[in-house]
Amino acid sequence: MARALGAAVLLATTLAAAGQAAAHVPDVIVFTNGDQLTGTLEHGAGDTVVFKSDMAGELTIPLAKIKELRVAGNYALLRKSQPLTTQHVLPGSIALKGGAIQLTVPGTPVQTIPVSDIAFLVDGPTYTKQLAAEPGLFHAWKGNVNAGASLVRSTESATTFTVGVSLERAIPTVPYLPARNRTLFNLDETYGRQTQPVIPQTTPPSPDVVTTTSIFHTGAERDEYLSARGFALASLAYDHNYAQGLNLQQVYGFGFGYTLLQTTAQHLEVKGDLHYERQSFQTPANNQNLIGATLGENYLRHLPRKVIFTESATVLPAFNNASAFSANLAAGIALPVYKRLSANFTTLDNYLNDPPAGYKKNSYQFLTTVAYSF
Repeated sequence: MARALGAAVLLATTLAAAGQAAAHVPDVIVFTNGDQLTGTLEHGAGDTVVFKSDMAGELTIPLAKIKELRVAGNYALLRKSQPLTTQHVLPGSIALKGGAIQLTVPGTPVQTIPVSDIAFLVDGPTYTKQLAAEPGLFHAWKGNVNAGASLVRSTESATTFTVGVSLERAIPTVPYLPARNRTLFNLDETYGRQTQPVIPQTTPPSPDVVTTTSIFHTGAERDEYLSARGFALASLAYDHNYAQGLNLQQVYGFGFGYTLLQTTAQHLEVKGDLHYERQSFQTPANNQNLIGATLGENYLRHLPRKVIFTESATVLPAFNNASAFSANLAAGIALPVYKRLSANFTTLDNYLNDPPAGYKKNSYQFLTTVAYSF
């Protein structure tokens, strides 16, 4: 009896091991030079695939160097000749041979797709999960935080701090599904305090002359995509600028935007809205309520050596007071320093056409900060 029980256990163990081995059949790449590599096909994009091998690690391999690809799992194949869609693409088994991929989906004829028409290859479970994914509120955010400071300690004392946050969350988070929505948030603050003694000092002593600088901006925007490039938007913004006598400017708007240019190297979009604007000044007599519009553009360019150039401009005309318009211009360069750290050089120009008497219309800043991206 004991021998029979032992034999049964041995047989069950052997069958389980055989089943596991069958379930983990490795994918195989045969290169054009005859070499072979076993491992797992992770995904593909355009004319390359990412292949993970226990011996060689994760490799990005051009399809032009692959003679044959044998894959055990099911993959969703998205074509360049077909627009991105939220309609489910049925995953199937794939095999590459002779410069084309053969896709076999159960219950349908075998399809032969030229390599030149491949946009993305995504394993079935990942594709299905991303299709219905709804990340939590604190997930899928990308952006950077930056900070800078300057100190002077002599006859006069001066301290200036600059901090900024720029965040973006695009849903879905993968490039092989069309955009559904996007959330943007930004915050910038420059605060400075300068203390200068009276020279020559008077009798009785006069207090030091204290000058304060405070320029603050924060804003948020929610975009809902109506097409691959067009979107409806709702936005809000708050601005404070002590140098222009502005206590608080509030803007609440609704409008539309359109992406004019979208490539791996650059991005350009334009936006417009209708909004309510409330301006509160240090001189209360200048306070006013405005109905106006925002016309703006945002541009981003990836330069050689991972340098990033950004630029944005907005003009805010007011319909019920033609002289109460404003404008903003920003441009910056981010130079990579180490991993996620970069040195940022930014120029900002805020124009307010109707400040209180004695204040200048223009407020210009040049900022040097260190940024961390995530």
